[in-house]
Amino acid sequence: MDSVAQRLSTVGSANALELRGVTRLFGALAALIDVSLTVRPGERRAVLGSNGAGKTTLFNCITGDFPPSSGTIRFFGEDVTFFPPYERIRRGLRRTYQISALFPGLTLLDNVYLACRGVSRGRYSFIRPRRNDALVHAAENLIQAVHLTAIKDRLVAELAYGQQRQLEVALALAGAPRFLLFDEPAAGLSPTERSELVDILSSLPSHIGYIIIEHDMDVALRVVESVTMMHNGRVFKEGAPQEIEADPEVQELYLGGGHG
Repeated sequence: MDSVAQRLSTVGSANALELRGVTRLFGALAALIDVSLTVRPGERRAVLGSNGAGKTTLFNCITGDFPPSSGTIRFFGEDVTFFPPYERIRRGLRRTYQISALFPGLTLLDNVYLACRGVSRGRYSFIRPRRNDALVHAAENLIQAVHLTAIKDRLVAELAYGQQRQLEVALALAGAPRFLLFDEPAAGLSPTERSELVDILSSLPSHIGYIIIEHDMDVALRVVESVTMMHNGRVFKEGAPQEIEADPEVQELYLGGGHG
């Protein structure tokens, strides 16, 4: 069986994401230690923990920015442990970052269009799109999904910070992804903007699973069905949001003895 056929044959029954014994060393520092994690297709999971717990390093291993020192990573049944980031993107993996990576001198619509173009077959074409271009329609649909249609023609530099974070969600949705990684999407948002973010994440198509790293547990626990707690580079606890929120050890370690 050739590699494409083999990949397709595993899609139907495979987990969306499967990590087994993933360790990441930076010299003598172990940022991740023997992390195993399984996420089903369509599952929404939060990865929580204090600073230094290993959350961002975990994302970097999954995306290929920092391949693991040992262990394996499978994406929809395919071993992608040492694939470069662009190969994982081609297979439907997307990520947002803590620091915005937008084109401030372009409009919101142009930013999303370029994201759609970048994962399409015509990404190297220099022909300017017409208004009826399929990718323009795709970009407009993504903008609608993140509640920004009314300002789609404004320059990104003119957007409020919260609107830029919403835009990043639209960019991550470009090209029909199968799985998303959200890196602290609520960081720096006002209470109203956080509520808007919860609405957007809750309204994503049910077949798209995601992992969200988030310090704001009020946001994270409202948009996921499962939680992985990390501590000092290891998986510390796993469970449903209500179980994690009520766990005394979690409250002691991460919430200062209480959460409310």
